[in-house]
Amino acid sequence: MRAVRLIAPGGPEDLLIEEIDRPVPAVGEALVRVHAAAITRDELEWPVDRLPATPSYELSGVVEQIGERVVELAPGDEVFALTPFDRDGVAAEYAAVAAGFLARKPKATGHIESAAIPMGTLTGWQGLFVHGGLQPDERVLILGAAGGVGHLAVQLARSRGARVIGTASGTGLAIARSSGADEVIDRTAGRFEDAIEPVDLVFDTAGGELLGRSPHVLRPGGRIVTVAESPPEGVEATYFVVEPDRDQLVEISALVDRGELRPTIDRVYDLGDARAAFERSLEQGKRGKVVLHVGGD
Repeated sequence: MRAVRLIAPGGPEDLLIEEIDRPVPAVGEALVRVHAAAITRDELEWPVDRLPATPSYELSGVVEQIGERVVELAPGDEVFALTPFDRDGVAAEYAAVAAGFLARKPKATGHIESAAIPMGTLTGWQGLFVHGGLQPDERVLILGAAGGVGHLAVQLARSRGARVIGTASGTGLAIARSSGADEVIDRTAGRFEDAIEPVDLVFDTAGGELLGRSPHVLRPGGRIVTVAESPPEGVEATYFVVEPDRDQLVEISALVDRGELRPTIDRVYDLGDARAAFERSLEQGKRGKVVLHVGGD
């Protein structure tokens, strides 16, 4: 099968398309015929201790074969997933994935859109609901509300009945509004903390000075959760790294099918153009996910 391979520590220039053996699903795994795989900025820096490696950790595809002890899936099932970061990724024609990570993909979206959902939406879900404890009618400030995680977090927060305030700039202001933010603050127009009433939760996807100023907008008992960076000294916040979670993807899939959540796609590239796709993922001004079209629709 064809697979994208990172052959040396570096960037897109160190990617090759190679013919490698098709994986065989182990006990508890399913072999997925990958239709689309989404990529994340800076992910080529992750596997440098286990090269050569296949990048991309988000897929949508069709189950081709199941391993022993897999009972919840069958060949022909359409699935999507975020896969673990400590093993080879899924930018390949086939991928062996633990069945416990695979959820049935949304019916309302094709494979391209479905592949763009898992990482950003799971990050938003875990930040808002698991670590942030966001409740209906609470006020949440999303820093970076037009970004790959931020625009999905806006939609998730709205789905829970929260009031959503977002920071953005430039063309991102329109993206944050179209994602459903009740109020959008131009982060370049002054101090956001002077422009809004206190909030119950700050969900930070931007880091830097915005994170450092976040405590000033919290109500008593308010929380700060960040995925951008470890909080600076003096800022009490929860920092976390997203984890694969099938059960959360099942709930996310239902939101997509109800029309309450949609990802933004920046550009789509064929598998053979992986180098160009990863170069695009690093460009400033990118809006939404870069997705590799591997096969099928």
